[in-house]
Amino acid sequence: MPTVVIANLKSKSIHCEDKRESLLNILLTATDWMHACGAKGRCTTCKVKIITGMDHLTPRTKAEEHYSKLNKLRENERLTCQTFLGGDVTIEVPLETQLPHLTYSE
Repeated sequence: MPTVVIANLKSKSIHCEDKRESLLNILLTATDWMHACGAKGRCTTCKVKIITGMDHLTPRTKAEEHYSKLNKLRENERLTCQTFLGGDVTIEVPLETQLPHLTYSE
C-alpha cells in the first residue's frame, strides 16, 4: 500500500489502497487540493513538486509533456490528475498552488 507524504503540510501521510486512483484523487481523500479543469490535464493548477519517489510514478502523459515544453511544468513537477502511484512518494505543494486556508511549512 503506497504512502504519500506532503512534506510542507506538516508531513501529512496518506495511505493509498487503490493504485487505480490518480494522485489527485488520493490527495482529495485527506486534504483540499487545488484543481480547476476537472482532472483532464488541461491546466497546471493541480501540479505538485516531487521530493522523493519519482521512480514510483507512472510516466509523464502527453498533457504533462505539453506543459513541460511551455515551461509550465518543471522536471521535478507532475500534474496530480495525470499521475498514478506504484510506491511511496514525498511531495510538496508549490507556492503558486497553495490554498489560503491551509497552513504550509517552508
